[in-house]
Amino acid sequence: MKTIFTNLFLLFCISWGITELHAQGCVAVRSTGNSCTGLSNIVQPDQGWQINVAYRNFKSYRHFRGKHEEPNRVEAGSDVRNYTNFLDIGITKFLNQRWSIGINLPFQSTSRSSLYEHDGKTRHFTEATGLGDVRINIGAWVFKPTSKGNVQIALGLKLPTGDYNYMDFFYKNDSTELLGPVDQSIQLGDGGTGLTTEINAFYNFHKNIGVYGNLYYLFNPRDQNGTSTGRGSTPNATAVKYKTATMSVADQYLVRGGVNVSMSNLSFGAGVRLEGIPSADVFGPSNGFRRPGYALAIEPSITYQIKSVSLFASVPVAIERNRVQSQSDIARSTPENVVIGDAAFADYAINFGLFYQFGGHKGMDVKMDME
Repeated sequence: MKTIFTNLFLLFCISWGITELHAQGCVAVRSTGNSCTGLSNIVQPDQGWQINVAYRNFKSYRHFRGKHEEPNRVEAGSDVRNYTNFLDIGITKFLNQRWSIGINLPFQSTSRSSLYEHDGKTRHFTEATGLGDVRINIGAWVFKPTSKGNVQIALGLKLPTGDYNYMDFFYKNDSTELLGPVDQSIQLGDGGTGLTTEINAFYNFHKNIGVYGNLYYLFNPRDQNGTSTGRGSTPNATAVKYKTATMSVADQYLVRGGVNVSMSNLSFGAGVRLEGIPSADVFGPSNGFRRPGYALAIEPSITYQIKSVSLFASVPVAIERNRVQSQSDIARSTPENVVIGDAAFADYAINFGLFYQFGGHKGMDVKMDME
């Protein structure tokens, strides 16, 4: 019975931990890290460590303006394609059965294929590889440790460790290539120091059925990071006029919820996931270039536990994508002409990885309420 509940809650934490992106693409949602702060048991261990390693892969290529898809982009071969690989390494230290601290180290390797960024006629690639924005957080369970349900609140700092002015060459003709910053969607970082806030909750209705909910928001008060959007050229007059000549430092958010079902060492989850970039930040101005929008996905997941090691996988599938108006779009719009830029999204993402806990008790010495 204890194993059943351990796996139920483990799946909650694991599926929350692989949160970098599932329907991203040109909407530059970056790593939210292992937001469950790496917890892996119904009752948090009173000491010890946990290491989490998560890999994520997806391809974005389907273009949207608002909720309207533009399939002609794919048919004409003018679509922008992002091929993205993420590797998140999370390290958590358990302080006692309520408090923990953690660090998330995101690594990224992304290539971007397009026509318009180069000579407008032939498809070429730009790439970005390296460390992203590191995140440090501290979390605490609100109520007395119990197997039936609890709420965790966590606060953290997102540090500007990722290169937000990563450069590559843009092809113009056989004799000319321009060196310039790559597109915002594949930059390794955003250049801002941010505050992260999280609320994670679970509740077990039955010995093998539970529900979970997660809320994450990154506050990024910095306005612009100074990185040019000219791709090696001088930004045009329109970009200067509407303050999109340099890249914006945007907030981001994530909301999740679902159901977990557990059988022995194997657990299954099914939920929904909403994540995106808002048009305007909560604090500070929202100038600069950004592609705001969101993706709503169905998120099935599975995990298998072998002693102190837990293996997991999930394949979130997008059911709604929306590239909303940016602040510059709003400024350029009139009642007769509503301006809205486009963005490319992925259909699905593939995620898998493992959790490993060591150096402490398993945290199972509290009476199991559901037995």
